[in-house]
Amino acid sequence: MSALFEPYALREVTIPNRVWMPPMCQYSAAPEGPDAGAPNDWHFAHYGARAAGGTGLIVVEATGVSPEGRISPWDLGIWNDAQVEAFRRITRFLVSQGTVPAIQLAHAGRKASTDRPWKGGAPVGPDSYGWQPVAPSAIPFADGHPVPTELTVDGIQEVVGQFADAARRALAAGFEIAEIHGAHGYLINEFLSPHSNHRTDEYGGSYENRTRFALQVVDAVRAVWPQDKPLFFRISATDWLEKDGWTADDTVRFAADLKAHGIDLLDVSTGGNASGVHIPVGPGYQVPFAARVKAETSLPVAAVGLITEAEQAEKIVANDEADAVLLGRELLRNPSWARHAARELGGEVHVPDQYHRSV
Repeated sequence: MSALFEPYALREVTIPNRVWMPPMCQYSAAPEGPDAGAPNDWHFAHYGARAAGGTGLIVVEATGVSPEGRISPWDLGIWNDAQVEAFRRITRFLVSQGTVPAIQLAHAGRKASTDRPWKGGAPVGPDSYGWQPVAPSAIPFADGHPVPTELTVDGIQEVVGQFADAARRALAAGFEIAEIHGAHGYLINEFLSPHSNHRTDEYGGSYENRTRFALQVVDAVRAVWPQDKPLFFRISATDWLEKDGWTADDTVRFAADLKAHGIDLLDVSTGGNASGVHIPVGPGYQVPFAARVKAETSLPVAAVGLITEAEQAEKIVANDEADAVLLGRELLRNPSWARHAARELGGEVHVPDQYHRSV
């Protein structure tokens, strides 16, 4: 039996295999008007193809809990009920294919209001649907980025409430799992790291203070997310800085805190909070961070980072380095990766009746 194609249960949700799709922004929603932030035909076709291809869990891309929480004006959002109805079309189809639908709830913080990557990804202003970003401290992400507005304590609590409201809507939209985005230099990650958080109040300074906002978001979401449904947290395990950054040691410590607050799985990535750092990119380069959390804590983990081959993914799960793998770019290249991997490894995966002639 292939470890990669064994079902995986969390709370009352069973995921049919360990081949999962991570959130990957499509930058394809309307930037304004009544359909702003709502998924459209592109999103339906994009996620539907991966579900038909046998992917066990699909985490819909970073979805803004507020208009200002989007990375770009073309990102998905879940701050109103019209967006909920548009998402239902996608979740219904994913479920029909045996795929568990998940959504990443996000606030981009100081990295918000940028252009689409194929347009250069630079910050955009009001003349291009942009807005003023917010952050824990008035420190820009990089040269050429605007100085963000430092959030007040009241502003922090408003964002906490936005996450809870977004979770309620995600549930109404048919999602079985919610993931809180605490990685890649976006707002929660900005609070966690001393590189981007220079506050001197109860949200800055000590480890306990810097993790306060993240745990308040977790508590607020867990309070409205049903007890029978899992809640994930995505983290950047390291800033890849030699000093004054978030570290792998911090991640292991924080994993225990997250579990105590109701998180069911840690989605372990790295980087994104500091510009210009050297990241030793290579096949499976982020897997050791997930493996360390799994070895040193009781919190389940998923691994990411240039996982492309079936045997590579199989070994990660079989060797207990992670409970599941998330394939990003590889699933962009090959929507039916799970089906092909099952054939190679001797596993079983859902195949739509319409595609049985291809088995």
